[in-house]
Amino acid sequence: MIDQCGRNIDYVRISVTDRCNLRCVYCMPEDGVKSTPHEDILRYDEILRVCRIMAGLGISKIKLTGGEPLVRKNVPYLVHELKQISGIEKVTLTTNGILLTEYMEDLHAAGISGINISLDTMDPVLFREITRRDMLDQVTCGIKAAMQYRDVPLKINCVPMGMERQDLMEIAALARDYPVHVRFIEMMPIGFGKKFTFVGEDEIVGQLREAFGEVTPCPEKLGNGPGHYYTVDRLTGKIGFISAISHKFCNECNRIRMTSQGFLKSCLQYEAGRDLRALLRTGADDREIEAAVRDAILRKPTGHEFLTEQIAEEESHCMAQIGG
Repeated sequence: MIDQCGRNIDYVRISVTDRCNLRCVYCMPEDGVKSTPHEDILRYDEILRVCRIMAGLGISKIKLTGGEPLVRKNVPYLVHELKQISGIEKVTLTTNGILLTEYMEDLHAAGISGINISLDTMDPVLFREITRRDMLDQVTCGIKAAMQYRDVPLKINCVPMGMERQDLMEIAALARDYPVHVRFIEMMPIGFGKKFTFVGEDEIVGQLREAFGEVTPCPEKLGNGPGHYYTVDRLTGKIGFISAISHKFCNECNRIRMTSQGFLKSCLQYEAGRDLRALLRTGADDREIEAAVRDAILRKPTGHEFLTEQIAEEESHCMAQIGG
């Protein structure tokens, strides 16, 4: 799985649904997006088949995403089956946390390797404004449920939105109060995210230094992707950044994405990719599917061009449809 730029692609993000129980303003419209018919979503057996083929090519890490992955039934079953595939070392999950209280025990029993919880504010009023739902208490309960399992690494993901009332240091303080790492993910100018300005890493590092003391780069790799981390004086957990815009890391990108409909994308910005669902459902054998995966990898762009005004074949779907 070495691409044309010599990057080792060993990580796939798999969306299991485009449905979600929130309506975050940078992800989808207030009324939501038109849900994909169930028959057009990849079945679990189809996902498992693709992952077995990918594992044979060198994929070793899988992230399950959505939409909100836990709104789909039996996700713990999928986690368990993915963990049985030879070559798969880690299976992690990104969730908004609302259903974690219900599912965390089963996810742990299934062998989940890590949980990422998306949380952009601790303010109930602002949470309702950002997500269009009054569910902060459920997210908080989900965080506490996840923390019951100390052998499952927990990260909090926050997207800075440039909103005056969004207290980023209150989110960072979770790494002081709880055994978690907090990551700040720059706003991606895709879909509804184009309406917001991102807050750069350097600005947030300055706020961290002012609020908590010295900020020191951490050499340890703490995630599957190209995120990097800092040790902060008065925080127990690390502070991480995924800074695709201000600190472009395309030369280190190790990931591909598969949408809930089985479309394999090699770069978040572009529409280009391969339709694996069509192959799966028209009798293609494993060698044909493997060839399609290899082709998508070899065509992986050198990097994104988010700061360029017009791009050919730019992604037109929102993040919920792609997979967050």
